[in-house]
Amino acid sequence: MKRLLFLILFVQLVCSKGFSQHVIPLYDGQIPGEIQAENTEVNKNGIFSNISKPELTIYIPEKSDPGKTAIVICPGGGYGVVCASYEGHKIARAMNEKGVAAFVLKYRLPSDRTCSDKAIAPLQDAQRAIKIVRDNAGKWGVNPNKIGIIGFSAGGHLASTAGTHFSKSYIQNNESTSLRPDFMMLIYPVISMQPELTHVGSRKNLLGENPSPELLDLFSNEKQVTENTPSAFLMHAMDDDVVPVENSIRFYEAMKEKNVPADMHLFSTGKHGFPLEPAKSNWLDYAFQWMREQQLIGDR
Repeated sequence: MKRLLFLILFVQLVCSKGFSQHVIPLYDGQIPGEIQAENTEVNKNGIFSNISKPELTIYIPEKSDPGKTAIVICPGGGYGVVCASYEGHKIARAMNEKGVAAFVLKYRLPSDRTCSDKAIAPLQDAQRAIKIVRDNAGKWGVNPNKIGIIGFSAGGHLASTAGTHFSKSYIQNNESTSLRPDFMMLIYPVISMQPELTHVGSRKNLLGENPSPELLDLFSNEKQVTENTPSAFLMHAMDDDVVPVENSIRFYEAMKEKNVPADMHLFSTGKHGFPLEPAKSNWLDYAFQWMREQQLIGDR
């Protein structure tokens, strides 16, 4: 009886938060470019390493209007881990409070042991996540023209890659679903793979020890901006000692050159990784204000 009462109270607590969530595998069958190997994934308090089986955690607000905005969330971790708790699930819950459907992407980490082409494996997963959300827009009450992507640190590199490499499908897409995110939110992002700008660990994990100049340029996303690149919101601290603030600045300049709408907010201090707690940082206020201006959310 006590166990039943606990279960009822737990369900009520979850429902009172105003969202529901469940986890799905990112691929129904074969993972593209997968090399069969033992699954050695490790989860340490929501920080995942050795990911070879990508997943999508779906957060649907229970009280929201049909035709809501959706966002795919790419946590950071230098392409060596995925910080899904801090830069994933907390963000999803914050988005749900604004009526936004959120999808936390636990993407594959580049590995020669499990990926035939490790450089494109995370991008494949980001494209697959966008495709899943767009293909199921009606089911989840999502506006198919308001599906964005947000990324933190190396997750920001992944998000900006999805936003600049969408014209080529790196996954099976028989339905010709658009893989272009409708907007990007890039938070202290790695943007460039160029030696003077990049986060060395992210570049090494994604591209290897000695990538070719062509590969460096391909994944330096400030070089990939076109007139069709989606609008962007960028956030960075000027004293970031992990990912230089010039990553955001160069991307903003590239957007400006191509006349693509972009907002950039720079904090004088904050280092790398803004805390979510409003008492310590109000960056989410700026982010939600931009989303209101873009008519992605209402006044909540």
